[in-house]
Amino acid sequence: QVQLVESGGGLVQAGGSLRVSCAASGSIFSFNVMGWYRQAPGNQRELVAAMTSSGITNYADSVKGRFTISRDNTKNTVELQMNSLKHEDTAVYYCNAQRSLATGRPYNYWGQGTQVTVSS
Repeated sequence: QVQLVESGGGLVQAGGSLRVSCAASGSIFSFNVMGWYRQAPGNQRELVAAMTSSGITNYADSVKGRFTISRDNTKNTVELQMNSLKHEDTAVYYCNAQRSLATGRPYNYWGQGTQVTVSS
């Protein structure tokens, strides 16, 4: 059974930096995409950043230039370095890993979430 275990996060002042990490365990699969989503109270879960196994990245406009995603395909890990944090970055951050089923349809795995709080 695949588990995504997140670490990092916490409380930081505006303008500061944080790093969140995620490791997939119990997996014999390779993930097509690994990334991070976030959900603030009252909001829908949204994509923050994602990276394909070939290194193609996708960032939300709101974090471009401030956040950097990286992954290690051999270890099935993904990290998100967050710089110049703003109060509006406050949310629960969820690790996501996606693989393709035999049918070709994608299947998503999710971490339990880690809180990031940015004080203004």
